[in-house]
Amino acid sequence: MTTDLRYPVGKYQRPKSELSAAERSAMIDAIAATPAAMRAASRGLNAKQLSTPYRDGGWTVRQVVHHVPESHMNAFIRMKLGLTEEHPTVKPYDEAAWAKLGDAQGPIGASLALMDSLHERWVRLLKSLEEKDFQRTYFHPENGDQSLAVVTVNYGWHSRHHVAHITSLRKRMGW
Repeated sequence: MTTDLRYPVGKYQRPKSELSAAERSAMIDAIAATPAAMRAASRGLNAKQLSTPYRDGGWTVRQVVHHVPESHMNAFIRMKLGLTEEHPTVKPYDEAAWAKLGDAQGPIGASLALMDSLHERWVRLLKSLEEKDFQRTYFHPENGDQSLAVVTVNYGWHSRHHVAHITSLRKRMGW
């Protein structure tokens, strides 16, 4: 899609208008597909390959795999806060610092299993929501007001974005 290795599926584009039910469903489907897509993208990689950055200066494949469920756990919790509180302020976190911690240097199996369980719950939640629920909001100190519809689009993109970091690296490296 793009020659910029940072954005193999293109940069995130915040929706300029309300999503149709079909568009929202497509984003939920992308989130639902993430665990299987990440497993397929990382299947069969050896320790050296998992330690390879997807681009110069980028995270290793291992760090990418660990990052996705961490990020998606935060999104899931933020969505639940947005559904149960009136326009809460959510806490940002330093994802680059998290990627340097010891648990992000270890085997990827636990993060893949975490992603399976998390996405099962998250997709069940998303599919249970009504139109009015997607209009609920929270405040993110770095990104401003976020409707749950916009968050759903963001994480549909985020899911494809990080899987593509790995699949595009595999293609470039002939793995």
